[in-house]
Amino acid sequence: MADSDEFLAWVRSALYEAEVAIHNGDASPRRALWSRNEPVSVLGAWRNAFGQQELDDLFTGLARQFSDCTSYNFELLAYNVVGDMAYTAGLEHTSASVDGEPRSYVLRATQIYRREEGEWKVAHRHGDTVTE
Repeated sequence: MADSDEFLAWVRSALYEAEVAIHNGDASPRRALWSRNEPVSVLGAWRNAFGQQELDDLFTGLARQFSDCTSYNFELLAYNVVGDMAYTAGLEHTSASVDGEPRSYVLRATQIYRREEGEWKVAHRHGDTVTE
């Protein structure tokens, strides 16, 4: 299987499942897919994080806010794999409860990945809200 095929299969399975899980209040699958090697960073739609401790705090806080995910779709617009690095850019369409209130929103999301010991890990995320 080509690197790009293997990477896309991972994005469409493990990464997708981790995003659904955090929107249902469980941060552990997302955290498991993130690198434990520095640097790691998030420039988020709601909060930023730099380094392992801030990342753990961010994901724990998000999981407390999210629940009842009724829909999550990652509309992949662009991606590339070059050696042990990859990126994705796309739109995340989400319907979930945020602080107990049902919400639907779209985020533009770009992520950078590193292959570490044969497994893909997220190293950076940038997300912002799509406004009409």
